Amino acid sequence: MAKYSKKAQSKVKRAMEEMKEGKLRSGKSNKKVTNPKQAIAIGLSEAREEGAKVPPKAAKKKTAGKAANKK
Repeated sequence: MAKYSKKAQSKVKRAMEEMKEGKLRSGKSNKKVTNPKQAIAIGLSEAREEGAKVPPKAAKKKTAGKAANKK
């Protein structure tokens, strides 16, 4: 079974094309996106907003603090 929907794939493709043309901008800072991984993340985020079939964002890993390591 496909991991991503056709809509999500098309959003990622569009984001990658815009990045290659130098037209893709990120968030509030409006800086130019040059990293392909960031372009993919933007495409998937846009697809999620439109309700496309995309797996949820990965949860951040928690690391143990210094107090737990001292024992």
